[in-house]
Amino acid sequence: MRLLARNIRRRSGGLACLALGMLPVISLVGCRPTASVSPDASFDVVEASIAEIHAAMEAGDLTARALVEGYLSRIEAYDKQGPALNAIVTLNPNALSRADELDAAFEQSGLIGPLHGIPIIVKDNYDTFDLPTSAGSLSLASSVPPDDAFQVRRIREAGAIVLAKSNMAEFAFSPYETVGSALPGYTRNPYALSRVTAGSSGGTAAAVAASLGAVGLGTDTGNSIRGPSSHQSLVGIRSTMGLTSRDGIVPLSMARDIGGPMARTVADAVAVFDVIAGSDPADAATTEGDARRADRYLEFLDPNGLQGKRIGVLREMSDETADPEIIARLDEAVADLERLGATVIDPVALPADEEADAAADTQARRRASSAARPRCDRFRYDLDQYLAGLGPDAAMTSLEAIVESRDVHPTVRARLESALEATDVPADQPGCAEQAARDDRVRQRVRETLEADQLDALIYPTWDNPPRLIGDLNTPHGNNSFQLSPPTGFPALTVPMGFVGEGLPAGLQILGETWSEPTLIAIAYAYEQGTRHRVPPPTAPPID
Repeated sequence: MRLLARNIRRRSGGLACLALGMLPVISLVGCRPTASVSPDASFDVVEASIAEIHAAMEAGDLTARALVEGYLSRIEAYDKQGPALNAIVTLNPNALSRADELDAAFEQSGLIGPLHGIPIIVKDNYDTFDLPTSAGSLSLASSVPPDDAFQVRRIREAGAIVLAKSNMAEFAFSPYETVGSALPGYTRNPYALSRVTAGSSGGTAAAVAASLGAVGLGTDTGNSIRGPSSHQSLVGIRSTMGLTSRDGIVPLSMARDIGGPMARTVADAVAVFDVIAGSDPADAATTEGDARRADRYLEFLDPNGLQGKRIGVLREMSDETADPEIIARLDEAVADLERLGATVIDPVALPADEEADAAADTQARRRASSAARPRCDRFRYDLDQYLAGLGPDAAMTSLEAIVESRDVHPTVRARLESALEATDVPADQPGCAEQAARDDRVRQRVRETLEADQLDALIYPTWDNPPRLIGDLNTPHGNNSFQLSPPTGFPALTVPMGFVGEGLPAGLQILGETWSEPTLIAIAYAYEQGTRHRVPPPTAPPID
C-alpha cells in the first residue's frame, strides 16, 4: 500500500509510447522495445538460474542485452502466439537500454549487484514509475505511479531489469484463476494449456515457469504466491509479516498482504528475497523485523539442511475431496524427507478450537434469525488510502470512482459494489475484531502443535487437487494456502513436489513459526536438491 506518509521519489524517464503521444494503456502495442530481437545462441535462457547467468557474464559469454533479447524472443513466440500463455500485460520499452547501461557498468567494474542484469517479471499490482500499474483492472490501465514500490526499487538498485508487468486476477480477488479486465482472456498454465494458473499471481507464475523471465515478483494475501507457484512447479515464498515492505503494492487487505519472490529454484527465490527483505519507514510493519531479519538468507542454502530437523505432517488439511495422486506425492515427500535426514511425525493435529465451535453455533442462530455475521472488509479503506497516495494526477481517486467507471470485469463488479458498503474504518468494524480473535486462536493452535513435538515445520500439500480446467469453478479446488499462514502471520513457502495425471504440477507447503525463514529455506533447499522434481513445461521449448 502506498502510505500517505511516503516520500515521493522523483524519477526521470518514461514509456516510449508516451513519447509518441500515446495513452499509456495496458497493451503491448506501441510500448515494445524498438531494438531487434536476436538472442545469443550460445546461451539458452530456458531454466537458466541467476548463478548460471552471472557465471556466463563473468566468463564473457553473455551480456545483459543478449539476455534480455533472449527473453523477449520467448515472449514474442509464446505469450500471444503459439501456446498463447497470455501472461504479459506490458513490456518495459526501456529494458534494452537499461541492459546496455548495465553492460557498460560491467565493463568498468563487474557485476554491480546481486541481481545484475537479471530480467524480472513483476506482477501488475506493484507500482512502477515508468510503467502503468493496473492491478488487473481496466479502470487503472492508465495509472502510472509517481515512484516505484519499495520492493521494485530494491531489485532495480540490485541491478535487476524490470522486463515486463504480468497479468493477475483483478484486484487480486481470485485464488482460483487469472483473469481481469486489463487484459482480455485467461492466463494459461504452460504445463497444460486448458488448465488454470491459480490466482492471483498467475501471470508471474506462467511467465517464470515458461522462462519468459528469469524470476518474478508476486503478492500473497491468502494464496497468491504459493498457489500459482504450486500449479506451475515453482518455488514461492510468503514471509513473516514485516520482513518485507508492502509499500507501493495495490492492496487487497493490509492485514494480510505480502509481496515476495517466485522462481524456478529455491536458490533463485532466496536470491531475490535477500534483496527485497528490508526495513521501510513507509511500512510500520517492517519495524519489528529489524531485529529479526537475517543479514543474508542465501547462507541457509544447505544441501544437508534436513539433518536433525523435526517435521510434522498436517494431514487434516486434506479432506475427502483431495486427489489421491496428490496424497501419493505427499507420502513420497515424507519418505524423501526421512531419507534426507529429517525426523517426520506423521500425522500431527492442531488442537480443537472450542471457541470456533461456539462461534459456529452463534452463526447458526444468526442465520435462523436472518441476522448477518459481522464481516471485516477493509478493501475500500486500504484501496482508497493507496489511491490517495498516487497524487493529484491519479487516474482514479477512490473505489467509488472505479465502480462508477464500469471499467471492471463482470466477475468482480458485485464484490466491488459490496465493498462500497464498508463505510467504517477497519478498527470500527465489529467483523474485524472477530477476525482478529479468530486469527489469534489459529496462531495459538499452530504454536501448540509446533511446540508439542518440538517441530521445526509443518508440511501439507499446497493444493489438494491439480490445476482445474479453465472456467471450472465447480469441482473441488483443493486450496490449502489461506488456512494457516495468512491468519497467523507465519511464513510459508511452496516447493515442487512432483506431478500428477498427465504432467500436472503439485507443490509441498512448508510452514513454520514467525521469523523461521532460515529453517524453512534450509528444509526446502535440501528437499529440492534431494528430489529434483522440477521439469520445464512442454509448451514452451527452447527456440531454435
